[in-house]
Amino acid sequence: MNDSPFQRGSRAAPPAVTLGDAVPLADRADNRVLVPVIEGAPPRPPSDIVWSLGGPTMGTTWNARVIAPPGADQADFQSAIEAELAEIVRLFSPWERASEVSRFNAAPEGMWALSKPFWAFLDATMDLGDETNGAVDPTLGALVDLWGFGPPGPRSPLLPTPSDEEVVDALKVSGWQKLRTNREAGAAMQMGGMKLDFSGLAKGHAVDRVSDRLAAMGATSHLVEIGGELKGRGVKPDAQPWWAEIERVDDSPAPRTVVALYDLALATSGDYRRAFVHQGRRYSHTIDGSTGRPVDNGLASVSVLHPLGLRADAYATALTVMGPYEGPEFAEAIGLAAHFVHRTERGLVEIMTPAWRAMMDENPG
Repeated sequence: MNDSPFQRGSRAAPPAVTLGDAVPLADRADNRVLVPVIEGAPPRPPSDIVWSLGGPTMGTTWNARVIAPPGADQADFQSAIEAELAEIVRLFSPWERASEVSRFNAAPEGMWALSKPFWAFLDATMDLGDETNGAVDPTLGALVDLWGFGPPGPRSPLLPTPSDEEVVDALKVSGWQKLRTNREAGAAMQMGGMKLDFSGLAKGHAVDRVSDRLAAMGATSHLVEIGGELKGRGVKPDAQPWWAEIERVDDSPAPRTVVALYDLALATSGDYRRAFVHQGRRYSHTIDGSTGRPVDNGLASVSVLHPLGLRADAYATALTVMGPYEGPEFAEAIGLAAHFVHRTERGLVEIMTPAWRAMMDENPG
């Protein structure tokens, strides 16, 4: 899972370039530039007015560059974005005791009816679990808590890492295949002790919801960023795309890379974002549901581009779990634009899928 967007005080990823600003031609010549294929001329933005909005959310921050339609009220747009984000917290934050996910996690055994937005999101994440053979798994809350990345807080450095017995016990109430659902009723079975956790998916879902809300209000050109996850629609008044810088691992062999987010979302998962060190070993926040333990496969980071923020977020997590060999194979098989940085004995090595490489602008000037 990506770092929890709900944890108070969690570190937000660095902002994109200067959010949405143009990339100077000199920089484009010196650095890697990714440009998606665009058929035909992009639609004109609704006006020449560009607002910069932002605020706190889910233990991190959000920012948006919005090209407003004529006569729009900036306060209305600020309020609309805040309402969408508040709804995400109300539904999916395990850090809020009154949220719907917290209530399900604390419920006794039985089949429980879910609200329509909660069910729709759970159903989508379960489909992703099927597609990725569990590399995306919304049922790992007990393991997330056990390893110190959930609402109970970090494990004490005085304690040993979880024992095999503790991991086995948490695995008994974890696993997407164990969650029984009723699609007709929009309900899910609480088996007793199962904890849903959407922390590796919520930010991507949130950027989708905010982007859709802005478009519905007439702001069809915008860039949204929530805790490092981004989504861009349309172009700016100068016909430039929304440029975003891809988060870079220290000492990565990849150069500074920027991408034109034209109707694209960008998500990055990395073992440097949230982790703890015990007896000289680093334990990442990303949990492998097949082992019940933090991933330890040498992947330093995975970045994914996809039209949907949820899918970009989910695939970044899934590819991290799959590892440096199965991950690129899976991404290539489904035509996904993905970039990997692998820690090896020779140092950091980058891996690019064909869809990622196809976006690289070889002649940016």
